[in-house]
Amino acid sequence: MSNQLEKVKELIALRNEARLGGGEKAIAKQHERGKYTARERINQLLDEGSFEEIDMFVRHRCYNFGQEKKSYLGDGVVTGYGTIEGRLVYVFAQDFTVFGGSLSEQMAMKICKVMDMAMKMGAPIIGINDSGGARIQEGINALAGYSEIFQRNIMASGVVPQISGIFGPCAGGAVYSPALTDFIVMVKEISYMFLTGPAVVKTVTGEDVTQEQLGGAEMHSKTSGVAHFACETGDEGLDVIRRLISFIPQNNLEEAPVLPCEDPIDRLEDSLNEIIPDSPNQPYDMYQVIGAIIDNGEFLEVQRDFARNIIIGFARFNGQSVGIVANQPQYLAGVLDCNASRKAARFVRFCDAFNIPLVTLVDVPGFLPGTGQEYNAVISHGAKLLYAYGEATVPKVTVTLRKSYGGSHIVMSCKQLRGDMNYAWPTAEIAVMGASGAAAVLYAKEAKEQADPKAYIAEKEAEYTKLFAKPYNAARYGYIDDVIEPRNTRFRIIRALEQLRTKKLVNPAKKHGNIPL
Repeated sequence: MSNQLEKVKELIALRNEARLGGGEKAIAKQHERGKYTARERINQLLDEGSFEEIDMFVRHRCYNFGQEKKSYLGDGVVTGYGTIEGRLVYVFAQDFTVFGGSLSEQMAMKICKVMDMAMKMGAPIIGINDSGGARIQEGINALAGYSEIFQRNIMASGVVPQISGIFGPCAGGAVYSPALTDFIVMVKEISYMFLTGPAVVKTVTGEDVTQEQLGGAEMHSKTSGVAHFACETGDEGLDVIRRLISFIPQNNLEEAPVLPCEDPIDRLEDSLNEIIPDSPNQPYDMYQVIGAIIDNGEFLEVQRDFARNIIIGFARFNGQSVGIVANQPQYLAGVLDCNASRKAARFVRFCDAFNIPLVTLVDVPGFLPGTGQEYNAVISHGAKLLYAYGEATVPKVTVTLRKSYGGSHIVMSCKQLRGDMNYAWPTAEIAVMGASGAAAVLYAKEAKEQADPKAYIAEKEAEYTKLFAKPYNAARYGYIDDVIEPRNTRFRIIRALEQLRTKKLVNPAKKHGNIPL
């Protein structure tokens, strides 16, 4: 055998060794836990045969605690690039079979390299996390590695989309990289995120708590809002990432892909003409409205189980990707509160950063009152949503279905926050407050002088309703561009979005604003 063939044979042997990660026994243990390996996840995520691996032969450089006697090719992370539906993406997947996926200096170097490439090429970066945290043997070098990654997350924010898949443990300082990215996907019963684990919590606070209770997918998707998607299986998690990529552009200088649409743009939805209940206090399901007007009823909801009084997610109108923000009257009457405000604000800012038009469906009676909200800075949280809409330069189409009162009217993409097309259904009530509250405030003194104060207030309430509980007063001043027939909503939104394709709006030159965080 020639010398060259020997070298080729050695290369093939090394590649096979690298693909085994921590070895067959470690892979078997990973499978026993119900988890895929790093390479299996990448192959499932990307188009078949598209993955090109980088830095397969990297090894760690640590000589502390006997580490020089134990090293693996690739050093615990698989990095490279490939395609999803033919579009370029960069990916890294931590390999739990190698030192528990713990982060070393060299692993950080590999991750930083693909992040730098993603920035240069203008393509999304997808990180799959499955790690025991920093590699303790490497000490400060591991911490420096995390810091290098975080700095790149910050620089990439708003430039290329960043998606984090949590498919195992993610604890300590490691949680900050996903927290800096645009979307976090978790898997129930398999993944968890927390800064300090159950043992430390027990020592410091005395609380007995499990990993799942402290940082599981259910908790982060329902209570903290840290996770945007909580999936039943790893397969579903990878599918969510693929779907998410289909709605968003490659970078901040491009538009989201436009898909062929066979759903007629002038499709009438007669059910919408009767969906608003006669009683202003009776709820209806906003999901029915969304499903009726978007292309083929396909809606990718984000943070579905967190702050359910507001709905956010991606859909298409005539093949064009849009971000939808909608109040949900079925939950807390659709009021805005701390969590709903920050949930919607971050989504609005993501859409604006990546040139995705915003469609806002409004039925909001106000902000949730009470000490709980005020003590938790509802003023600042509400201002985040106000700031996000006012700052956004993408096309903004707003449809008011029913209630739109007071400060909540303003923050839900009103005309004065540079809403481009603001429509209202005939059932819209746009005012400072509801009729009962307004009558009680305006006529409290006069009511005391009446023989029947309740009847007097009821009469004044009816007068207020006749004057203000309709869209025409707002339309009179140009604050509403048109009052539309509900069944025509899909067609009118599509027409508005087509008109706004060439919109150009630039904010004043500045380093950056100071959003009320």
